[in-house]
Amino acid sequence: MSIIAYTKENNLTWQPSFSGEISKGLVGYRGALIIEAGKQLSADRILPPKIQARQVLLVSNDTSLTFFSCELDSIVHFEPFFEKYKAFFTPETLVVLFVTDLDKNGTFTYEGVKINAYSLAESSVWNELLDLSGLEKGELKKMDNAEKIEALYEALLGSDCTATAMSFEEVLSHKGESSKKIMGAV
Repeated sequence: MSIIAYTKENNLTWQPSFSGEISKGLVGYRGALIIEAGKQLSADRILPPKIQARQVLLVSNDTSLTFFSCELDSIVHFEPFFEKYKAFFTPETLVVLFVTDLDKNGTFTYEGVKINAYSLAESSVWNELLDLSGLEKGELKKMDNAEKIEALYEALLGSDCTATAMSFEEVLSHKGESSKKIMGAV
């Protein structure tokens, strides 16, 4: 089963902006994934997720993720996230997490999967990934959503996304206060 089928079957998607084929044999997804569901108020009303992976960008083949990136509000949400979705990760999956309460970037291995974790202060996952890949927004302007995801994915495969090597416990020790600045009306 693909991660797209799994998330749809288990109602784990939240506000998707793209879900579909990006190239032959690969699918992509942009949106959020539920880590802990919101309270069910009635048969057709549910509160927003208590914990979610925001700004998810993923690329997958039929059985496993080839690329995964998202924003987590806290590094302590990593373990419940990984537990829910770990069946789709392999040692070959390129993982780039952005965490709003992380004070220091670090790369760690968790259950055989290399995780690159970065602090996210005020930018978006998309913009941070563009920076890591070396792509310019202008290069993607005339592309549709599938083409943009594929172009970013291909560029990231050729980029070095690693941070300072650490254990998961060391990364956890760099949990600070959320530094994300909320942008809104002034």
